[in-house]
Amino acid sequence: MRSLLILSVRNNRFSGHIPLKVCSLRGLHILDLSENNLSGSIPSCVGNLEGFKAELTDAEASQYQGKLKLEAKGRILYYDTILYLVNSIDLSSNSLSGEIPVEITRLHKLGTLNLSMNHLTGTILTDIGKLGWIETLDLSKNQLSVPIPPSVTTLDFLTHLNLSYNNSSGRIPTSTEFQIKDDPTIFQGNDALCGPPLRHCSNDTTTTSDGGMDDDGETDDEDKVEKIWFYAVVGLGYLVGFWVFFGTLIFKKSWRVAYFRFIETCILEFHESFNQLTGNLPAALGYLSELKDVELRYNSLTGTIPNIIGNSSS
Repeated sequence: MRSLLILSVRNNRFSGHIPLKVCSLRGLHILDLSENNLSGSIPSCVGNLEGFKAELTDAEASQYQGKLKLEAKGRILYYDTILYLVNSIDLSSNSLSGEIPVEITRLHKLGTLNLSMNHLTGTILTDIGKLGWIETLDLSKNQLSVPIPPSVTTLDFLTHLNLSYNNSSGRIPTSTEFQIKDDPTIFQGNDALCGPPLRHCSNDTTTTSDGGMDDDGETDDEDKVEKIWFYAVVGLGYLVGFWVFFGTLIFKKSWRVAYFRFIETCILEFHESFNQLTGNLPAALGYLSELKDVELRYNSLTGTIPNIIGNSSS
C-alpha cells in the first residue's frame, strides 16, 4: 500500500494507538482518522510522510478519482476535480494525548492540520511558521499551554485558525499581516491570554486622557459629539429606508408575494448541521425550487422525509 494517496476512516469506532505502519505510506496526501476512539500519542514518524513535502507528479494526480468529504476551514467541504491539490491531516475527535511532535513542521506542503478535540498537552509548536502552505490550523479543545509562538503570524496562506479552549497564556502575537486574529472566538477559552481581540494585558498603557487632543487637533468631547451626530443620521436614514421598503410590502399584497417568491429562488444552500435540531423536517423546504445543497448532519430530527422535498431541482 505504499502507493496509497488517501486514507480516510472518519467516524468509525477504531480504538488503540495510531499504527506506526501509517508512516510507511510515503505517498499519502490525505490522512483522515477523525471521530474514532484512538488513544496514545501522535507518532513522531509522521514527519516522514513524503507526500506532504512535495508537489504531486502528473502520474500521481491522474490516480485521484471520485469525491471526498473533508473538514477544512471550519466546515465540511466536498472535493472532486481539485482533490489532487489537497494535503490534509485530520486526527480530530479522538483521545490522543502527549505533545504535538515537532516533526510535523517538516511537512512543508501541508494545507490542513486538524488536531482538535483531543487531550494533547505541551506547547503549540515553536516552529509552526515552517508550515508555509498551511491554510487551516485547528488545535482547539486540547490542553496546550504557554504563549502562542510569534511564528504563527508568518503563515501567509492561513485562512482558518482555531486555538480556543486550551491553557495558553501571555500576549497574543501581533503583525500587520496577521489579520485573521481579529476574530475573538479563535482564542476564547484561554483565560490567561490577553491582547487584541481579547482583554487588554495588565502592562498595556493608554496614551490619551480626558479632554486630550487627538492627531487631528480635536478634543475628545468634540469627537464624541461628531460620533453622536453621525450615528443619529445613519439611524434616521436606516429607519426611513426600512419603513419605505417594508411598509410597501405590508400594504401591497402583490408586491409582498412577489418578494417572497424571489427570495425562495435565491436560496441555494441550507446548512443547519450540529445544531441539536429536533422534531420533523419541515415540508416547506420542498418549495425552495433552486435548492442544491441541504446539510442537516449531526442533529436529532425525527419523523419521515416529506415527499414534497422532491420538488427541489437538485
